[in-house]
Amino acid sequence: MILACQNISKSFGEHIVLKNASFHIEDREKAAIVGINGAGKSTLLKIIMNEIPSDEGHTVVTRGKTIGYLAQHQEMTSGNTIFDELLTIKQDVLDLETRIRQIELSMKHKEGNELQELMDSYTRLSHEFEQKNGYAWKSEITGVLKGLGFDQEDFGKKVDTLSGGQKTRVSLGKLLLSGPDIIMLDEPTNHLDMNSITWLETFLMNYQGAVIIVSHDRYFLNRVVTKIIEIDQGNVTSFSGNYTDYAQKKTMLREARMQAYLNQQKEIRHQEEVIAKLKSFNREKSIRRAESREKMLEKMDVLEKPTEVRADMRISLEPHIVSGSDVLTVEGLSKAFPTQTLFTDLSFEIKRGERVALIGSNGTGKTTILKILNNVLPADSGKFRLGSNVQIGYYDQEHHVLHMEKTIFEEISDAYPDLTNTKIRNVLAAFLFTNDDVFKHIGDLSGGERGRVSLAKLMLSEANFLILDEPTNHLDIVSKEILENALNLYTGTVLFVSHDRYFINTTATRILELSGQSLTNYIGNYDYYLEKKETMTNFTPSSPDASGSAAREPSGAKLDWKQQKEQQAQIRKKQNHLKRTETRIEELETRDKEIDELLAKEEVFTDASEVIRLSKEKEALQKELESLYEEWEQLSLSEEP
Repeated sequence: MILACQNISKSFGEHIVLKNASFHIEDREKAAIVGINGAGKSTLLKIIMNEIPSDEGHTVVTRGKTIGYLAQHQEMTSGNTIFDELLTIKQDVLDLETRIRQIELSMKHKEGNELQELMDSYTRLSHEFEQKNGYAWKSEITGVLKGLGFDQEDFGKKVDTLSGGQKTRVSLGKLLLSGPDIIMLDEPTNHLDMNSITWLETFLMNYQGAVIIVSHDRYFLNRVVTKIIEIDQGNVTSFSGNYTDYAQKKTMLREARMQAYLNQQKEIRHQEEVIAKLKSFNREKSIRRAESREKMLEKMDVLEKPTEVRADMRISLEPHIVSGSDVLTVEGLSKAFPTQTLFTDLSFEIKRGERVALIGSNGTGKTTILKILNNVLPADSGKFRLGSNVQIGYYDQEHHVLHMEKTIFEEISDAYPDLTNTKIRNVLAAFLFTNDDVFKHIGDLSGGERGRVSLAKLMLSEANFLILDEPTNHLDIVSKEILENALNLYTGTVLFVSHDRYFINTTATRILELSGQSLTNYIGNYDYYLEKKETMTNFTPSSPDASGSAAREPSGAKLDWKQQKEQQAQIRKKQNHLKRTETRIEELETRDKEIDELLAKEEVFTDASEVIRLSKEKEALQKELESLYEEWEQLSLSEEP
């Protein structure tokens, strides 16, 4: 056991957040803390970090173990570049390298006992330097930055100029590089695209320390964690397994508890009826029996009614007018900004009843496409047309469709003046806005609250073509599941952008991937997309599967014979390069072992100049090896079928 929370309680005024919360984390265990928004997940992390005190209970961390914590919001004003900011984590390695170089210089001018002392220090520090992966610090920083979605040209940007999301990614990179015994992450995937989330999953799964994650990303949790710690109405319960395991067990427990509650309520009603009947007889013996039963009821440990799954938030999305079969046709769409071309010559169609997910890395132009379709931005070239009777309902992640100066009530009543006050209040109550909440100004709401207002407007729009930009942002897991259910029951058409892979997997019937300024079409959900993506990379229209379920949109013609020959030549060239790289790696690894053997010999380690020469050779080949390992990895990936 590396961390234990024992009987933690915390209240803010009359609001009880945690009640006698107890759980523990084992060394190298990967755990998630889950619960609805406001359940106390971030509060629990802050208590563990001693940022806020608990009212009762305490936290125990194994002596000598370190904790690294990433909060949701980060401030960074050091003036460093992105690369230099991460380099601060490696300062001990840089200092070590400086000391080694100083000893090398000093050894040239020393002899006897002084030389021996320097050589002993040199050997010890060199070993420590190697243990800390000192020869690879640059490639390590580069790998983390690229993994978190920064390009090489971003490395020189000043952290002061970055957005909040970019600063969070830099802070995450620093934390991962520092390698604490326990990593605690609060919503780490919020500012990452799919490629970066996948990289982070792999990093955390292979991490040698313990990991505690607060996240609403169910796909991420399924991949990484082996324990779920649930906070529900202040009560903390631990479940073994990933998120799906937890959800299944939670459903079974809720059903069992509800059945036990209903059975007990039935028994109580029965006893009350018997007591009333006995008293009605108005006989001494009957009254004594009634009093005896009343005492039994008073002693009964009455079960609390189990919490239901957000029963007060119900979303009903249903078009009042059926559209034509052809909902959207896009032809030759292009868009560029002064510093970047987003996409060129995009063409695709959407049919009635489809739920299409538009995916791709950050900055590829997904949101821009939705804005063009909603006439928020003009296209540079190309056109699109809507089918007959198509009515668009647009959910904008930036909430430009909302008016910041209006109250929530005014936002709905002004958009739908025919609605009665009662109808408006009922709709807002379905989205958790009750009593005086409806008179809050839009500008004063959180991102999640604005999202719920936008969804409320969308529900009332009677649209038959929903265009949604990141609809699950700021929603907790239960709210996401309710939205998923509503979309799956919706008989209209949906086009949406999302980074939530679980949401995509549950709702999408087709996926359009925007990459390399063009679209690739996959007919299926996210699991199908992952399965077919590698196959589609090498797909050509002339293959036997050309008429199958997954095909590249008309962004390229058939490969002719000459192109095929060139492609085959490129493959042979990569294979030869891979073979040469492997041979060179083998040569360097052999020489590295030879140097280690030489440095262990007395006639060598007593010769200062020879030690320096061999150490410099070892350092040079270590750097070359790091470069070759990266090169080999890239070549190997490109060779995979």
